[in-house]
Amino acid sequence: MGFKPQSIVGANAGRSRSHNRQVVLEHVRAAGAMGRAEIARASGLSTQAVSNIIAELEADGLLREQGRRSAGRGFPAVQYALNPDGGFALGIEVRPDAVIAALLNLDGQTLFSDRVPLVDASPKAVIDHVLPLRDRAMAKTGIASDRLMGVGVVMPGPIGMPGLSAAGSELPDWHGGDPADWFSQALGVRVFVENDANAAAMAERIAGVAKDLNNYAFLYFGTGLGLGIVSGGRLERGAFGNAGEIGHVQVITPNGPAALEDIVSRLSVRRHLLKDGIDIASRDDLARLFEQGSRPLNDWLDAAVGPLSTAVQMIENLFDPESVILGGAMPDGILDHLIERIDLAEASVSNRPTRTAPRLQRGQLGRFGATLGGAALVINQSFTPQIAAE
Repeated sequence: MGFKPQSIVGANAGRSRSHNRQVVLEHVRAAGAMGRAEIARASGLSTQAVSNIIAELEADGLLREQGRRSAGRGFPAVQYALNPDGGFALGIEVRPDAVIAALLNLDGQTLFSDRVPLVDASPKAVIDHVLPLRDRAMAKTGIASDRLMGVGVVMPGPIGMPGLSAAGSELPDWHGGDPADWFSQALGVRVFVENDANAAAMAERIAGVAKDLNNYAFLYFGTGLGLGIVSGGRLERGAFGNAGEIGHVQVITPNGPAALEDIVSRLSVRRHLLKDGIDIASRDDLARLFEQGSRPLNDWLDAAVGPLSTAVQMIENLFDPESVILGGAMPDGILDHLIERIDLAEASVSNRPTRTAPRLQRGQLGRFGATLGGAALVINQSFTPQIAAE
């Protein structure tokens, strides 16, 4: 018997009213536009229940009519689609040297973005920068404050540093409290805090290559190497939000065991190039070196392919994703080069002839994926049903 994917269905009476709203929104989002009867068939809800929910969602500005479609006999059915301006989400990415903001509408379109440099990355200093960024975003777009659905704050992982030294963290001053509490008190709205790999993974679902995927893995090249896992449209976060810290997994190299991100990450390539007196200050510097055919960079790429191939095989067999996506702060040319050379093992559950998505592909959102992902977290939380189908 073949595997049956999880269905997105409505909850029974007495369970969650908000769940049924999410079910309707997710079906409409996935289809682009749907009629009442189509939604009822797909969700298992009654047509009357769907009609009531649609009326609520229209009143809230989240859905709008989008013409009619004939399905044979009878009067053409009214189609409903998301109202892109029915709500907005703000993404804030905190890096050691900068705070980046992006405001998205419900279609995942970026309406505002800005970046401010940081000299001090302490919680108070960061929040003092975030408030003016939020105010500029709302003022420049003319969006009323009550249309802001929430804020997604993105930080380098891991969160809480369990079993890992805080001295190695990019933001060591942030491990003494709950960032969600700090930001929600300062901003006065619902706040989600997530690591950069998870946020970038979710951004690809809202506005990138994973729009049609519900189960995928995202290998994120930040300073280190992270992994975002999306299952059934929801992030797999682990008990304390640190699932996917793949950069700390030990792999075997010619020089003995090493952490994966010591071989495959922006930090590792920078260390390698410094041995030849080459100091890269940005992603653009790395892209230029690749275009020039730098021998030291090619040596690093040659050494990275084997461990990265092992990591991809591990991800496939552990999580059975529809696709593994590579992205983040690494230049597109280098990611494409790695994708071409990675050995996709035959001994993998992902090696099947019936697949529709590529086993390995590059993300679409590049270096700002994590920032956009902060906002995508808010949108996805509003749309993705949280109660699994029985």
